[in-house]
Amino acid sequence: MLQNELYHTLALLQVDGVGDVIAKKLIHHCGSAEAVFQSKNTSLAKIEGIGKYLLKNLQDKTVFQKAENELLFIEKEHIKILHFQDSNYPERLQNCFDSPVLLFQSGKIDLSNRKIISIVGTRQITSYGSSFTQKIIEDIAPLNPIIVSGFAYGVDIVAHQAAIDCGLQTIGVLAHGLNQIYPKNHKKYMAKMEENGGFLTEFWSTSQPDRENFVKRNRIVAGITEATIVIESAEKGGSLITAQIANDYNRDVFAVPGRTTDKYSQGCNNLIKTQRAHLLHSAADLVYILNWELKKKEEKAIQKQLFVSLEPEEQKVYDYLLKTGKDDLDSIAIACELPTYKLSSLLLNMELKGIIKPLPGKLFELN
Repeated sequence: MLQNELYHTLALLQVDGVGDVIAKKLIHHCGSAEAVFQSKNTSLAKIEGIGKYLLKNLQDKTVFQKAENELLFIEKEHIKILHFQDSNYPERLQNCFDSPVLLFQSGKIDLSNRKIISIVGTRQITSYGSSFTQKIIEDIAPLNPIIVSGFAYGVDIVAHQAAIDCGLQTIGVLAHGLNQIYPKNHKKYMAKMEENGGFLTEFWSTSQPDRENFVKRNRIVAGITEATIVIESAEKGGSLITAQIANDYNRDVFAVPGRTTDKYSQGCNNLIKTQRAHLLHSAADLVYILNWELKKKEEKAIQKQLFVSLEPEEQKVYDYLLKTGKDDLDSIAIACELPTYKLSSLLLNMELKGIIKPLPGKLFELN
């Protein structure tokens, strides 16, 4: 966006009483942030939600000094700006009524990929949660999704690291400005993050990682993605807020089930029980519900290869489908004497190899 318009947008966002929703109303009505400051009060008063208090605050000239200071920081640190009206703004987030007017970006983020999922959960991740996070990211890696999380302790950082290990783009959504990192222990991951994606935030360099900021940034984590996965959560927690926001945005939510006695499975179990999340056993559930498919050129290249390296259990499934033609997940599991959760992962791997293909009704057949 033009430097002059960025300057006035920054100033507008510093006006007391102007949040993202009000700022968008003003910009839409006047045509630009600069025009907002040039408009007469009689014109602005016609906008819903604009009262005398706000009109008075728009006369505050100190907001321009604050805008100038932030603009100097942006220029010095070569921060990329995403404006809610620009084509480079995240498309899904753009459709959320309360999305940020501005996003500040660092790194090499490329949002042209439509497969974007967020992975969230407790900061007290268990070994079960850690291995599940790593496994599901590893299994969907051939589909090249973007992994979004909050760069916090626990599930967040495990998801980011697993994405980097699999060569996937990963985005950390921060609850503070780009002049710092929180938690400080995660500074060691910043370089790899920015090589494999980067960071997004709506917060200025003057912002601190205050508690309310973490709740606020959750709407970006939920809004920017196609689906949100909750790995582990206690009965109450920030990841459940993200799941609720994702539901409000009409996005798919997945939750990993756990034992009823496990503290950090209570939140996930409740999401599933109240039908606010799909039960997630494996990557196959994610691929099926989101209707993800391999690119045709990849499928064709794979289909030309001979099946020379089938695992014993894959061979058993292959032989069964060769005999039956096609069958559903439960029937295959019974016939091949495999637990459903294990078969789901097995079928996904076989699909990625081009051996089988899914059909409507959770049926599968050989390619």
